Amino acid sequence: MVRVRSPRYGRKLDDFTVGAVYAHPWDVTVDEGMLALFAASFQDALPTYASRVAARSVGLRDRPVSPLLLLNLGISFSVHDVSEQAIAHLAYTDVRFPAACYPGDTLRASSLVIGKKPVSTGDKGVVHVRTQVVNQDGLLVCSFERKALVPPGRVAERPEDAPHAVAQPDAPPGRLPKELDGPLPPPARQGGFACAWDDFEVGDVITHEVGRTIGDSEHMQLATLLRNSHPLHVDEQYSRSSSFAKTRVVHGGLVLSWVLALSSRDTAGCGVWDLGLDEGAHPSGVLAGDTLFAASKVIAREEAKSGAGSVTFRLVGVKNTPPRALLDQGADLFTPELGKAEGRVKEKVVEITRTLLLRRRS
Repeated sequence: MVRVRSPRYGRKLDDFTVGAVYAHPWDVTVDEGMLALFAASFQDALPTYASRVAARSVGLRDRPVSPLLLLNLGISFSVHDVSEQAIAHLAYTDVRFPAACYPGDTLRASSLVIGKKPVSTGDKGVVHVRTQVVNQDGLLVCSFERKALVPPGRVAERPEDAPHAVAQPDAPPGRLPKELDGPLPPPARQGGFACAWDDFEVGDVITHEVGRTIGDSEHMQLATLLRNSHPLHVDEQYSRSSSFAKTRVVHGGLVLSWVLALSSRDTAGCGVWDLGLDEGAHPSGVLAGDTLFAASKVIAREEAKSGAGSVTFRLVGVKNTPPRALLDQGADLFTPELGKAEGRVKEKVVEITRTLLLRRRS
Protein backbone atom coordinates (compact mmCIF):
# COMPACT_ATOMS: atom_id res chain seq x y z
CA MET A 1 0.00 0.00 0.00
CA VAL A 2 1.24 3.49 -0.86
CA ARG A 3 1.50 5.75 2.15
CA VAL A 4 0.16 9.25 1.45
CA ARG A 5 1.10 12.05 3.81
CA SER A 6 0.19 15.73 3.76
CA PRO A 7 2.49 17.53 6.22
CA ARG A 8 1.25 20.87 7.50
CA TYR A 9 3.22 23.52 9.35
CA GLY A 10 2.61 26.42 11.66
CA ARG A 11 0.47 26.01 14.77
CA LYS A 12 -3.04 26.50 16.02
CA LEU A 13 -3.75 27.71 19.54
CA ASP A 14 -3.56 24.35 21.33
CA ASP A 15 -0.25 23.51 19.63
CA PHE A 16 1.54 26.30 21.51
CA THR A 17 3.13 25.72 24.91
CA VAL A 18 4.03 28.77 26.97
CA GLY A 19 7.76 28.67 27.71
CA ALA A 20 8.56 26.44 24.72
CA VAL A 21 11.35 27.44 22.33
CA TYR A 22 10.87 26.51 18.68
CA ALA A 23 14.11 26.27 16.71
CA HIS A 24 13.19 27.22 13.15
CA PRO A 25 14.74 24.94 10.52
CA TRP A 26 15.94 27.61 8.08
CA ASP A 27 19.71 28.09 7.86
CA VAL A 28 20.46 30.82 5.31
CA THR A 29 23.67 32.54 4.28
CA VAL A 30 23.14 36.21 3.46
CA ASP A 31 25.24 37.12 0.43
CA GLU A 32 25.90 40.32 -1.49
CA GLY A 33 23.24 39.41 -4.04
CA MET A 34 20.53 39.32 -1.38
CA LEU A 35 21.71 42.67 -0.04
CA ALA A 36 21.70 44.21 -3.51
CA LEU A 37 18.18 42.99 -4.26
CA PHE A 38 16.88 44.19 -0.90
CA ALA A 39 18.55 47.59 -1.29
CA ALA A 40 17.17 48.02 -4.81
CA SER A 41 13.67 47.10 -3.64
CA PHE A 42 13.55 49.52 -0.71
CA GLN A 43 16.01 52.37 -1.44
CA ASP A 44 16.66 53.06 2.23
CA ALA A 45 18.68 56.28 2.53
CA LEU A 46 20.39 55.45 5.85
CA PRO A 47 24.07 55.60 4.77
CA THR A 48 25.47 52.96 7.14
CA TYR A 49 23.40 50.26 5.43
CA ALA A 50 24.00 51.49 1.88
CA SER A 51 27.68 52.45 1.78
CA ARG A 52 30.80 50.51 2.76
CA VAL A 53 32.62 53.85 3.11
CA ALA A 54 29.98 55.24 5.48
CA ALA A 55 29.89 52.03 7.51
CA ARG A 56 33.66 51.93 7.98
CA SER A 57 33.73 55.61 8.89
CA VAL A 58 31.60 54.93 12.01
CA GLY A 59 33.68 51.94 13.13
CA LEU A 60 32.05 48.93 11.44
CA ARG A 61 34.33 46.60 9.51
CA ASP A 62 32.11 46.60 6.42
CA ARG A 63 28.67 47.53 5.15
CA PRO A 64 26.27 45.60 7.43
CA VAL A 65 23.14 43.71 6.51
CA SER A 66 20.21 46.11 6.79
CA PRO A 67 18.35 45.61 10.08
CA LEU A 68 15.10 45.63 8.11
CA LEU A 69 16.32 42.61 6.14
CA LEU A 70 17.17 40.90 9.44
CA LEU A 71 13.69 41.63 10.79
CA ASN A 72 12.05 40.30 7.63
CA LEU A 73 14.16 37.14 7.72
CA GLY A 74 13.33 36.59 11.38
CA ILE A 75 9.59 36.96 10.78
CA SER A 76 9.71 34.72 7.73
CA PHE A 77 11.83 32.00 9.34
CA SER A 78 9.34 31.86 12.22
CA VAL A 79 6.32 31.34 9.96
CA HIS A 80 7.16 27.62 9.62
CA ASP A 81 6.64 27.02 13.36
CA VAL A 82 4.55 29.96 14.52
CA SER A 83 2.22 31.59 12.02
CA GLU A 84 1.73 29.50 8.87
CA GLN A 85 -1.82 28.83 10.10
CA ALA A 86 -2.33 32.38 11.41
CA ILE A 87 -5.32 34.52 10.52
CA ALA A 88 -3.40 37.78 10.93
CA HIS A 89 -0.17 39.31 12.21
CA LEU A 90 -1.22 41.74 14.96
CA ALA A 91 1.77 43.56 16.42
CA TYR A 92 5.53 44.17 16.59
CA THR A 93 7.13 45.17 19.90
CA ASP A 94 10.62 45.71 21.30
CA VAL A 95 12.53 45.24 18.03
CA ARG A 96 16.29 45.52 18.61
CA PHE A 97 19.46 45.13 16.54
CA PRO A 98 22.22 44.61 19.13
CA ALA A 99 25.06 43.61 16.80
CA ALA A 100 26.05 44.09 13.19
CA CYS A 101 25.56 41.25 10.71
CA TYR A 102 27.67 41.09 7.54
CA PRO A 103 27.45 39.51 4.08
CA GLY A 104 28.65 35.93 4.35
CA ASP A 105 27.04 35.39 7.76
CA THR A 106 24.69 32.42 8.07
CA LEU A 107 21.50 33.10 9.99
CA ARG A 108 19.08 30.96 11.94
CA ALA A 109 16.28 31.86 14.35
CA SER A 110 14.21 30.60 17.26
CA SER A 111 11.00 31.74 18.94
CA LEU A 112 10.05 31.60 22.62
CA VAL A 113 6.34 31.39 23.42
CA ILE A 114 5.65 34.18 25.92
CA GLY A 115 1.90 33.81 26.11
CA LYS A 116 -1.30 32.59 24.49
CA LYS A 117 -4.89 33.59 25.12
CA PRO A 118 -8.21 32.70 23.49
CA VAL A 119 -10.42 35.64 22.52
CA SER A 120 -13.80 35.99 24.17
CA THR A 121 -15.67 34.51 21.20
CA GLY A 122 -13.64 31.31 21.48
CA ASP A 123 -13.14 30.94 17.73
CA LYS A 124 -9.51 32.15 17.70
CA GLY A 125 -6.67 33.16 19.99
CA VAL A 126 -3.66 35.45 20.31
CA VAL A 127 -0.14 34.05 20.58
CA HIS A 128 2.79 36.17 21.80
CA VAL A 129 6.34 35.11 20.85
CA ARG A 130 9.85 36.51 21.05
CA THR A 131 12.00 35.67 18.03
CA GLN A 132 15.78 35.94 18.01
CA VAL A 133 18.07 35.78 14.98
CA VAL A 134 21.70 34.68 15.45
CA ASN A 135 24.66 34.21 13.13
CA GLN A 136 26.91 31.16 12.74
CA ASP A 137 28.80 32.09 15.93
CA GLY A 138 25.65 32.45 18.01
CA LEU A 139 25.89 36.27 17.97
CA LEU A 140 22.45 37.83 18.41
CA VAL A 141 21.79 40.27 15.55
CA CYS A 142 18.02 40.81 15.81
CA SER A 143 15.43 40.34 18.56
CA PHE A 144 11.73 41.17 18.46
CA GLU A 145 8.36 40.24 19.87
CA ARG A 146 5.22 39.81 17.86
CA LYS A 147 1.61 38.72 18.28
CA ALA A 148 -0.41 36.62 15.86
CA LEU A 149 -4.09 35.74 15.67
CA VAL A 150 -4.46 31.98 15.20
CA PRO A 151 -7.35 29.52 14.89
CA PRO A 152 -8.33 27.23 17.79
CA GLY A 153 -7.45 23.55 18.00
CA ARG A 154 -4.45 21.68 16.65
CA VAL A 155 -2.78 21.20 13.27
CA ALA A 156 -3.40 17.72 11.92
CA GLU A 157 -0.40 15.96 10.35
CA ARG A 158 2.12 18.44 11.72
CA PRO A 159 5.54 16.68 11.86
CA GLU A 160 7.27 16.40 15.22
CA ASP A 161 9.83 19.11 15.94
CA ALA A 162 13.46 18.07 15.47
CA PRO A 163 15.43 17.72 18.73
CA HIS A 164 17.37 20.84 19.65
CA ALA A 165 19.16 22.51 22.56
CA VAL A 166 18.29 26.12 21.72
CA ALA A 167 17.63 28.42 24.67
CA GLN A 168 16.93 32.15 24.77
CA PRO A 169 18.52 34.40 27.41
CA ASP A 170 16.19 36.34 29.70
CA ALA A 171 18.24 39.55 29.71
CA PRO A 172 17.15 42.06 27.06
CA PRO A 173 19.81 42.68 24.39
CA GLY A 174 21.44 46.04 23.80
CA ARG A 175 20.39 48.52 21.17
CA LEU A 176 23.73 49.42 19.61
CA PRO A 177 26.62 47.34 18.23
CA LYS A 178 29.71 47.62 20.42
CA GLU A 179 31.66 49.12 17.50
CA LEU A 180 29.38 52.19 17.68
CA ASP A 181 29.76 52.80 21.43
CA GLY A 182 32.44 55.49 21.19
CA PRO A 183 32.37 59.09 19.97
CA LEU A 184 31.21 59.45 16.39
CA PRO A 185 33.94 60.52 13.92
CA PRO A 186 33.27 63.16 11.23
CA PRO A 187 31.13 62.00 8.30
CA ALA A 188 32.87 60.18 5.46
CA ARG A 189 31.73 62.76 2.90
CA GLN A 190 30.39 66.29 2.68
CA GLY A 191 26.81 66.98 1.72
CA GLY A 192 24.23 64.23 1.88
CA PHE A 193 20.65 64.48 3.09
CA ALA A 194 19.42 67.45 5.14
CA CYS A 195 17.99 65.64 8.16
CA ALA A 196 20.55 65.78 10.97
CA TRP A 197 19.57 65.48 14.65
CA ASP A 198 19.55 69.28 14.97
CA ASP A 199 16.89 69.61 12.25
CA PHE A 200 14.09 67.97 14.26
CA GLU A 201 11.84 69.33 17.01
CA VAL A 202 9.35 67.36 19.07
CA GLY A 203 5.93 67.73 17.46
CA ASP A 204 7.21 68.11 13.90
CA VAL A 205 5.06 66.32 11.32
CA ILE A 206 6.61 65.33 8.00
CA THR A 207 4.58 64.03 5.08
CA HIS A 208 6.78 62.07 2.70
CA GLU A 209 5.34 62.90 -0.68
CA VAL A 210 6.69 60.20 -3.00
CA GLY A 211 4.61 57.02 -3.07
CA ARG A 212 5.46 53.44 -4.03
CA THR A 213 3.13 51.17 -6.00
CA ILE A 214 3.55 47.49 -5.11
CA GLY A 215 3.92 45.07 -8.01
CA ASP A 216 2.47 41.57 -7.98
CA SER A 217 5.62 39.71 -9.03
CA GLU A 218 7.75 41.97 -6.81
CA HIS A 219 6.08 41.13 -3.50
CA MET A 220 5.94 37.43 -4.45
CA GLN A 221 9.67 37.37 -5.27
CA LEU A 222 10.60 39.09 -2.02
CA ALA A 223 8.35 36.86 0.11
CA THR A 224 9.99 33.75 -1.31
CA LEU A 225 13.49 35.25 -1.08
CA LEU A 226 12.87 35.71 2.65
CA ARG A 227 11.52 32.13 3.03
CA ASN A 228 8.04 33.29 4.04
CA SER A 229 5.87 30.21 3.59
CA HIS A 230 2.44 31.51 4.61
CA PRO A 231 0.06 30.63 1.75
CA LEU A 232 -1.76 33.92 2.26
CA HIS A 233 1.22 35.63 0.59
CA VAL A 234 2.21 33.10 -2.08
CA ASP A 235 -0.73 30.77 -2.92
CA GLU A 236 -3.54 32.24 -5.02
CA GLN A 237 -5.69 29.10 -4.80
CA TYR A 238 -5.54 29.16 -0.99
CA SER A 239 -6.19 32.91 -0.89
CA ARG A 240 -9.32 32.74 -3.04
CA SER A 241 -11.05 30.83 -0.26
CA SER A 242 -9.14 31.91 2.87
CA SER A 243 -8.07 35.53 2.34
CA PHE A 244 -10.27 38.45 3.42
CA ALA A 245 -9.43 39.96 0.00
CA LYS A 246 -9.92 36.69 -1.96
CA THR A 247 -6.41 37.11 -3.33
CA ARG A 248 -2.83 37.14 -2.05
CA VAL A 249 -1.95 39.75 0.60
CA VAL A 250 1.44 41.48 0.71
CA HIS A 251 3.63 40.25 3.60
CA GLY A 252 3.45 42.82 6.42
CA GLY A 253 7.21 42.96 6.95
CA LEU A 254 7.59 44.14 3.36
CA VAL A 255 4.91 46.80 3.85
CA LEU A 256 6.73 48.03 6.95
CA SER A 257 10.06 48.15 5.09
CA TRP A 258 8.65 50.07 2.14
CA VAL A 259 7.06 52.64 4.45
CA LEU A 260 10.27 53.06 6.45
CA ALA A 261 12.20 53.47 3.19
CA LEU A 262 9.72 56.06 1.89
CA SER A 263 10.41 58.12 5.02
CA SER A 264 14.17 57.63 4.99
CA ARG A 265 15.34 60.60 2.89
CA ASP A 266 13.58 62.97 5.29
CA THR A 267 14.35 61.17 8.58
CA ALA A 268 17.25 58.72 8.21
CA GLY A 269 19.58 60.26 5.63
CA CYS A 270 22.00 61.28 8.42
CA GLY A 271 21.34 58.09 10.37
CA VAL A 272 23.95 55.83 11.93
CA TRP A 273 21.85 52.95 13.34
CA ASP A 274 18.33 51.80 14.15
CA LEU A 275 18.03 51.86 17.94
CA GLY A 276 14.73 50.02 17.83
CA LEU A 277 11.15 49.69 16.66
CA ASP A 278 8.15 49.38 18.97
CA GLU A 279 4.36 49.54 19.24
CA GLY A 280 3.87 48.41 15.64
CA ALA A 281 0.69 47.13 14.01
CA HIS A 282 -0.99 46.58 10.65
CA PRO A 283 -4.51 48.07 10.83
CA SER A 284 -5.34 46.87 7.30
CA GLY A 285 -3.84 44.81 4.52
CA VAL A 286 -2.05 45.70 1.29
CA LEU A 287 -2.60 44.11 -2.12
CA ALA A 288 -0.60 44.21 -5.33
CA GLY A 289 -1.42 47.44 -7.13
CA ASP A 290 -1.82 49.50 -3.95
CA THR A 291 0.35 52.62 -3.63
CA LEU A 292 2.01 53.22 -0.26
CA PHE A 293 2.77 56.61 1.30
CA ALA A 294 4.37 57.55 4.62
CA ALA A 295 4.20 60.25 7.28
CA SER A 296 6.29 60.79 10.43
CA LYS A 297 5.84 62.68 13.69
CA VAL A 298 8.73 63.49 16.03
CA ILE A 299 7.79 62.30 19.52
CA ALA A 300 11.17 62.44 21.32
CA ARG A 301 14.65 63.85 20.82
CA GLU A 302 17.67 63.29 23.10
CA GLU A 303 21.39 63.90 23.10
CA ALA A 304 23.15 60.54 22.86
CA LYS A 305 26.93 60.99 22.60
CA SER A 306 29.56 63.13 20.94
CA GLY A 307 28.50 63.82 17.39
CA ALA A 308 25.10 62.14 17.59
CA GLY A 309 21.66 62.14 19.14
CA SER A 310 18.55 59.99 19.06
CA VAL A 311 15.22 60.92 17.51
CA THR A 312 12.06 58.88 17.96
CA PHE A 313 9.43 59.04 15.25
CA ARG A 314 5.88 57.77 15.13
CA LEU A 315 5.65 56.50 11.57
CA VAL A 316 2.48 55.66 9.68
CA GLY A 317 1.96 54.13 6.27
CA VAL A 318 -1.21 54.69 4.26
CA LYS A 319 -2.42 53.35 0.93
CA ASN A 320 -3.72 55.08 -2.20
CA THR A 321 -4.16 58.55 -0.65
CA PRO A 322 -1.18 60.82 0.20
CA PRO A 323 -0.94 61.58 3.94
CA ARG A 324 -1.04 65.36 3.39
CA ALA A 325 -4.46 64.98 1.79
CA LEU A 326 -5.66 62.87 4.72
CA LEU A 327 -4.38 65.44 7.23
CA ASP A 328 -6.10 68.23 5.29
CA GLN A 329 -9.32 66.23 5.59
CA GLY A 330 -8.88 66.12 9.38
CA ALA A 331 -7.66 62.53 9.68
CA ASP A 332 -6.14 61.53 13.02
CA LEU A 333 -3.08 59.82 11.54
CA PHE A 334 -0.84 59.35 14.57
CA THR A 335 -3.19 57.94 17.21
CA PRO A 336 -3.01 54.11 17.21
CA GLU A 337 -5.98 52.55 15.45
CA LEU A 338 -6.46 49.84 18.09
CA GLY A 339 -8.88 51.17 20.66
CA LYS A 340 -10.10 54.18 18.67
CA ALA A 341 -13.75 54.80 19.45
CA GLU A 342 -14.12 56.95 16.35
CA GLY A 343 -12.07 58.56 13.63
CA ARG A 344 -10.50 55.36 12.30
CA VAL A 345 -8.30 55.89 9.25
CA LYS A 346 -9.25 53.15 6.80
CA GLU A 347 -6.26 53.94 4.58
CA LYS A 348 -3.70 53.20 7.33
CA VAL A 349 -1.75 49.99 6.71
CA VAL A 350 1.09 50.19 9.23
CA GLU A 351 2.02 52.24 12.31
CA ILE A 352 5.15 51.92 14.41
CA THR A 353 7.59 53.84 16.59
CA ARG A 354 11.17 54.07 15.26
CA THR A 355 14.18 55.42 17.16
CA LEU A 356 17.25 56.40 15.15
CA LEU A 357 20.79 57.40 16.09
CA LEU A 358 21.45 60.48 13.92
CA ARG A 359 24.49 62.62 13.29
CA ARG A 360 24.54 66.12 14.75
CA ARG A 361 25.55 69.25 12.89
CA SER A 362 27.01 70.85 16.00
